Amino acid sequence: MTREFLAFSKYVGNDLTTPHPEYGFLGLKEGDRWCLCASRFLQAHEEGVAPKVNLHATHMRALEIIPLTVLELHQIE
Repeated sequence: MTREFLAFSKYVGNDLTTPHPEYGFLGLKEGDRWCLCASRFLQAHEEGVAPKVNLHATHMRALEIIPLTVLELHQIE
């Protein structure tokens, strides 16, 4: 996670930073890893705030929504 992506996610209605202990969710911070849905990742990419992605942990079906070239732009080195 990046600070920019977390702010973007909150702005579009999905606050990932606020803890919800009643659900066992501690909240995310910069540097954390989190599974994103492909459509939100693509939206973040289009807004210039997509986080880094681990291609080895990315499901093949993500390619139905996100072009491989886009994923490669954001891959963890």
